[in-house]
Amino acid sequence: MSMEQDSSPNAVSQDEALAWVAEMFEESRENIQPATARDAIPAWDSLGQLVLMAQLDERFGIRLTESELPGLQSVQDILDVLHRHGRLANDSVRTSA
Repeated sequence: MSMEQDSSPNAVSQDEALAWVAEMFEESRENIQPATARDAIPAWDSLGQLVLMAQLDERFGIRLTESELPGLQSVQDILDVLHRHGRLANDSVRTSA
């Protein structure tokens, strides 16, 4: 049983997701890449972690538990959460420069 969700109304491209992360943490979009680590984003502290949790719920309807939060250590981890919940458009998973 395949659950392709490319056209999910809440699905965003990887670039849109990266822009959302940048806006949420008040960073320049150029500073946010999939490989960007949590410790490279000053606003992604313990309060930022709670903001992330709330924003995932509000924007995408994704509810994480507190036990899942320690696993979020990079922007790629956020993209993975979006992908697992069908909120990252499949055609945007691979990007070519």
